[in-house]
Amino acid sequence: MASPREPEPPSETRRSSDAAAYWRANTRLIAVLLLIWATVSYGCGILFIEWLNRFSIGQLPLGFWFAQQGSIYVFVVLIFVYAFAMDRLDRRYGVEE
Repeated sequence: MASPREPEPPSETRRSSDAAAYWRANTRLIAVLLLIWATVSYGCGILFIEWLNRFSIGQLPLGFWFAQQGSIYVFVVLIFVYAFAMDRLDRRYGVEE
């Protein structure tokens, strides 16, 4: 009886190109999430505050709310988005734990 053939290990060039693609996808994700956070924290808390202050959450102007709390909430949400996206990315490249 012939024994089942074991899969050949991937070549060095394939592993290095997969690692480079994984790293590019990871840094792209980080850049997008940081851009979102910077836009919310800097843009909504400083640049667009006059326009946002036309609206309110409770009795607080929306611009003030973003400057004090909104950017922190967005940051916490982005942490969960990053964790979820990295799990998908890890599975795609076969490096999940």
